[in-house]
Order: sequence, then C-alpha cells, then structure tokens
Amino acid sequence: MTGFIRRRPLVSAVIALIVVVVLLSSFPIVPETKQAVVVRFGKPERILNRYEPGRPIGAAGAGLSYRIPFVDQIVWIDKRVQDVDMESQPVLSTDQRRLMVDAFARYRIVDPLLMYIRSTTEDNLKSQLQTILRSEVRNELAKQTFGALLSPERQGIMDDVRKSLNIQAAKFGVEVVDVRIKKTDLPDGAPLQSAFESMRTARLQEARSIRAQGAKQAQIIRAQADADAAKTYAASFGKDPQFYDFYRAMQSYMTTFVGDGQEKPAPTNIILSPQNEYLKQFTGRTK
Repeated sequence: MTGFIRRRPLVSAVIALIVVVVLLSSFPIVPETKQAVVVRFGKPERILNRYEPGRPIGAAGAGLSYRIPFVDQIVWIDKRVQDVDMESQPVLSTDQRRLMVDAFARYRIVDPLLMYIRSTTEDNLKSQLQTILRSEVRNELAKQTFGALLSPERQGIMDDVRKSLNIQAAKFGVEVVDVRIKKTDLPDGAPLQSAFESMRTARLQEARSIRAQGAKQAQIIRAQADADAAKTYAASFGKDPQFYDFYRAMQSYMTTFVGDGQEKPAPTNIILSPQNEYLKQFTGRTK
C-alpha cells in the first residue's frame, strides 16, 4: 500500500478524499431547528429529531446521526413556526358587500412523515396551504356581515377560520398556530364610493337622533326647572307678598327696558305718568 501511494500519489489523494467525503456523508449533523426524514430507495425509513409538543428546540434529538451513503437520502424539514401568505382576494359578505381581504397563517410541521408522503417538499406544502387558506377564509368570511368584518369582532371570526383550517392542514401533518387578517379594503371605484356614502348617511342619521334626544332632554329639564321656580315663587309669595310683588316688578322692568339678554332690544320710547301703577316701585313700597 505504501509503495502504491508513493508510485501514484495523485490517485491516492483522490481515493483518500472520496473516503473522507463518504465518511462525512455517513454521519450527518442534524441542526436543532430541523427534523429529517431518512428515505431509502423512495421509502421513508425513520425520522430524525422529530418535533414533540412541549419539548423546546435544542433538546435531545439534534446532533450527530448516521445513514448509508448513496442509499439513504435525507429530506430536511423545518421545526420552527412558519408563515404562509394569502394573496388579496375578494370576499362577499352576507349583506352583499364586497371586500378585498389579505390574510396570513402561521403553522408548524408536527408530523414530518405525513408531510413527506402528502407533499414531498416544504415548497409544495406551502402552495397547498395557500390554496386551503384562501378557500377557508372565503367560506368563513362569507358568513359574516360587512360591519362584523370591519369591527373588533373579527378576532372571533379568525379563530373559527383557524379551527376549520387546522382540520384541513392536519391531513398534511401541519398544525395551524394562528390566522390573521393583514388588511381589509373596499374595492376601488363605485363600491368604495357607495360604502362611503352609506357610512356618511348612517352618521348623519345618528347625529340627528342624538340632537333630537338632546332637545327632548333639554325640554324636560327646562320644564322641571320652571316647575321648581314656580314652587319657590309661590312659597315666597305666601311668606312675603310685598317682596314677591317687588321681585316680579323688577323682572318686568328688566325685560321692558333692558331686554332678555339674548338679543339687543330695539330703541323704544315709553311715555308714562309718574303716578302710573306700573311705576309704583320707583316711588317706594305701597302698603
């Protein structure tokens, strides 16, 4: 062997390199964030570093493993939570309003063997999940009203979408963690203007209702105040008729000569005799 190496050093180096590559490929290192399916001649043989609920990433399972070179193929699958986006699509609410909805889902591959059998690769899986997400979002949101889709109530709606999506995703070895709407817009053009006009009309009706209710409450309060004032005047008249007569005369003078304070009175000339009964408070109290 030593003589062969000396006679053919280049060939010996190539053989040594091939041996090193084969040895390295026989003992792959499984990353903490990955799980793997070992496939032998197209048939899954075993799972490396499989995801287990409750076990944190980095626990036992990752590290050095083994495979048969040129026979076993390793399919790497991510253990982390991943995202899948849904392209913006139109959704028709129960009250026949059209919305453009843009949503996304977060998921984790929990059964790598089932995922490999149904989808083969993660790219295929993501494409399948996008199709399912579009279908479930459209079906679930079509059961809701236009107002519910634009209100905080839609969080409960998205929980329903997540549950229904999870049932479909489980067939691919996937657990859906969350589903959210990124953006909800009205289509440009006539639908958008119609919605704005409808919202404006609704706000005007609400404003008129509030003003009418306020006017009604004001009348009630004013009537109650007048009734309380009348009781007070009546009580004071019973205790001191002369003071009540004086007070009422002052009010009359104020209204006649000064005005009610709301509008500036027009210039008025009043000619009265000093002995006129109306001016008796200016000449002193009468018995």
